[in-house]
Formats: sequence, C-alpha cells, structure tokens
Amino acid sequence: MKFMKLGSRHDTFYSSNGVRSISSEVGTDLIIQVNETRYLLHKFPLLSKCLKLQRLCSENTEFSQPRIFELSDFPGGIKAFELCAKFCYGITITLSAYNIVSARCAAKYLQMTEEVEKGNLVHKLEVFFNSCILNGWKDCIVTLQTTKPFQLWSEELGVTSRCIESLVSKVLSNPMKVISHSHSNQNEDIEETHTTKRWWGEYLSELRIDLYWRTMAALKSGGKVPPNLIGASLKIYTSKWLPKISRKLENGSGLNNESDPSSSNSRLLLESIITLLPIERNAVSCSFLLKLLKAVNIFQASGSSKLELARRVALQLDEAKVCDLMIPSVSNDSDTIYDVDIFLNILELFMLHSQSQHTSSSSALNGSMFKVSKLVDGYLQEIARDVNVPLSKFIALIEAVPKLARLKHDDLYRAIDIYLKSHPDLNKRERKDLCRTLDCKKLSLEICMHAAQNELLPLRVVVQVLFSQQTRAAMAGSQMTGLPSNIKALLAAKGTAPSPPDSLTTTTRTPRPQDEWLKSPNLSVSSSRMKLVADDEPADGSLKVQRPCLISSQPKRTMFSKLWLMK
Repeated sequence: MKFMKLGSRHDTFYSSNGVRSISSEVGTDLIIQVNETRYLLHKFPLLSKCLKLQRLCSENTEFSQPRIFELSDFPGGIKAFELCAKFCYGITITLSAYNIVSARCAAKYLQMTEEVEKGNLVHKLEVFFNSCILNGWKDCIVTLQTTKPFQLWSEELGVTSRCIESLVSKVLSNPMKVISHSHSNQNEDIEETHTTKRWWGEYLSELRIDLYWRTMAALKSGGKVPPNLIGASLKIYTSKWLPKISRKLENGSGLNNESDPSSSNSRLLLESIITLLPIERNAVSCSFLLKLLKAVNIFQASGSSKLELARRVALQLDEAKVCDLMIPSVSNDSDTIYDVDIFLNILELFMLHSQSQHTSSSSALNGSMFKVSKLVDGYLQEIARDVNVPLSKFIALIEAVPKLARLKHDDLYRAIDIYLKSHPDLNKRERKDLCRTLDCKKLSLEICMHAAQNELLPLRVVVQVLFSQQTRAAMAGSQMTGLPSNIKALLAAKGTAPSPPDSLTTTTRTPRPQDEWLKSPNLSVSSSRMKLVADDEPADGSLKVQRPCLISSQPKRTMFSKLWLMK
C-alpha cells in the first residue's frame, strides 16, 4: 500500500467545549460550521488556498462581527474538512488509498486548485493518484471500496472509471498472473513483513456488485480473457457474497420477503452475475449454474434470469448431479418440496437441443442421453417420496426420456416402487399408467426377484417380469426355476397351473410334431404371441389370457408352456 505525507508542522488542533481550533498566538477570525462541529480558524491560511471560502467571505464584507459559514453538505464530513484545513496550515497529513477519495472530493468542494495557488492540494492529490494508486492492485481495490459515500463525486472526478480501467488493463496484460501483495504487521515493537499471493479474481471479489459488474463487463468486452477464467472469477465472487441458502431454508425466514434488504441485495447480485455468464459452453460448471438457479428460486429473482439459467443448464445437463437438481419449491401454487416444473422445463430444453444437434457426433449425443436418463431416474427416486408430487408430473418425467436412452430399468423400477409405497391410494388404472413405461426385459435378476413378489405392482407387470426371468434363464442354459407360491396359487385357482416345457436347456432336443407350427413362415408375429389384454386384472383378482386362434388340431397346452415355446 502506497502513502504520501504532506506538510511538516506538528498537529496543534484541539477541542474545547465542542469547538475545534488551533493553537496560535494570533486570534481567530473565521468561523466555519461543518455538520455539528464548529471550527475557529484564521482567514489568511485558508483563503489563500480555498477559492470557495474567498467567495463566501467577499460576499459578507458588510458584517463587522465574524460570521459563521455553514458547510452542511461538505463531502467527507469533519475528517475531510480538517485534513484540508491542516494542509492549509502546513500541518503534516498522510494520504493513502483509504482517504484519497474523501480528500479529493473535499478539495474539489473548497476549490483548492492551481488557479488559486501553485502546488495546491488538488494537484498533489492527482499526482499521487495517477502515479501510485493506479499502479497498485490493492490500492485500486481499496480506493474503489471507499467511493460508496461519494458515488456522484467519484464519477464526476473520474476516480471510479480510472480505477476500473487500471484494473482491466492489469488483467488483460496477463490473465494468468498471480499478484504478490506485501503488508506489514507490528507486534510488540517488532515489525514483520508478509507476502500474500492472490489471483486477480480474488482481488475483484472484494468489490461491491455494481463496481464488480462494470469491471467484469469491461474484461469480457476486451476478448482477451479466456471464458473459463471469467467463470472462475464469477464463482469466487458469488460464493463470497451470496448468503448461505441452506441457512435460509432451515429457519424459513426471508425467502419470500421482497422488502427484506438482504433478499433485495441478493436478487440484484444474482441478476447481475447471470448477465455476466460467458456464452461459451462449459465456461462454468453445471453444478454452479444449478446453485444459481436454486438461489434464483429462493430469492424470487426475475423470470428472465430463471429462464436463462434453465437454458444454460440444459446445455450441460449431462454433467449434473442429482443433489444439485433438488431445487426447493417456494411457489404458493405448489405444495411439492422440490420444484418439479423447472426440471421438466430443463429436460424439454435438453431434448430440443439434442434434436437440433442431430448432425453432430451420434456417439457423443447418445452418451449424453444415457447420462441424462440415469440422472432423471435418480431424480425420480428422490421426489417419489413426496406425497404431493402428482402422478401426471411423475409420469411426464418418466416419459420425457426416450425409450432407447434407458439401457437398464433398475433405477426406474426403484423410483416406481418408492412412489407406490408413498402413494398407497392409487387405483388400479393409475398403477397401470405408472408402470406402462417399465420394460421388464431391462431389469436385472435382483430387481426381477423383488418385482415378482411386489404386491404393489399390477399383476400384469409381475407376470411379465416372471416371463422375462424365465426367458433369460433358458437362454443362459439353466433349468426354469419355480414360480413364487402366491403366483402359483393365483393361477391354480383359475385352472391355469403352469407346467414347464419338457426341456429348457440349450442342449439339442428332438422337435415334437406339434412344435412344427412354430416354424411356419406364413404365421405372422402378432398372431404367434400371447397377448395380455389391458383388462388383465378383473375385480376378482383372476388373470385373463387372450390366446390366438391357431390350428384346430393343435393339442391344448398350458399358458406358460406355450409362451415358452413361442419365445
């Protein structure tokens, strides 16, 4: 940190009965009121350097007694005024990044320019500002931080713009540079010097959002800073200034209070950060985008910000994690724990983008689609526990993923099982609708064993699971295992007890004459398969099987063995 000292006299200002004055053998002849503080000073040293005071005194020459000149709107208050007064008296003052803005505004107010006297305060401050303040990282940052009480003054004097331009030029000269900053600490009369190394993104994170936005916008327009560095800086700034969302959720306060200053500031910060996001894909992580989306939802930022984030998340959805997708719902129109609608919107945008990219590498698109399908099934398992999630939205999420994108249906089955347990009041038709996308051939052996004994599943699904399990067992060369006792009992009650085929191993067997019909080339696929009709679960719990009309001389076989042969 740079500093400059002016003047050589000792400080002789003192206070008496609420009045500030200076020790002198000459009587005071100038009374100045700054806010609530009164000063008894001398005309000669102040008027020789302050054009404003000269004009005030020249306008009041008809008064014989000293008049009180009130400077109620003085920038920087009594500290800034006293610094200027001490300069006029030649008393030593110290200038640094912490007080140069207030001193510069005060000198401007008092018109302490070169027109009044050579080497006046304005000139000295400008020299120090240009040669020292603008050359240092920390000095520029601190100077910008002190401009808040003097925003109009700082803009008019060019202090803010020159500091931002200096920071931008430093970054553009070497975006990868790590800045070293030395600072001194005094402890028990021992002075120690420490050197801290920081990246420019960490320095800029100390700025308030309006200054940070202007700086980052200038960096982006320069086109020399890589998008990933812009994204890294945005992430540092957001993590430092955005309140902890988890705390807001825990106490449930301040989420929807638009008059809350902290919520209002958070909305402004979020909307500003979103406008600074680089347009390049992967400039920021999908996890970071989803955290911003979660914050936008909680602090109820603008709808345009929400849509922009949803669009960006959709472009990188294959990188997301389930935990990042659990965005709390704060809408008064929904009782669900998480915002299911926003995820549906993201999925739709992802599918539209995938369709528009059909000319790209098919392997890359398929890889992304497979990842998203697993992501959706994981998300379904999380929201399935919420009793307020409507069936229509749950099914919409299931069917948003193309059928071919789900290589396995184990996770989908788990999600459906959780939803059935959390929603025991679903009727038969609703349970069928929920399970219609489930492909039993894509279930693992472990899941098949669970599904075969799952009383919550429609009976049709259970039978399909059993058929699929037996088919795989036959293809693997193993004997057909027995059916669960509850299914045996159900089928036996209707006289359809299964009898396994004579031989289900892969060893060669002599075909029976009655099997030759299976090889007929004239028999269509649709007529050679057993059809489980939609009303396979009548009120009495029996299983209806619709069989095709085949050759009349064909011996009657049980339902299960005939289906085996057709497989």
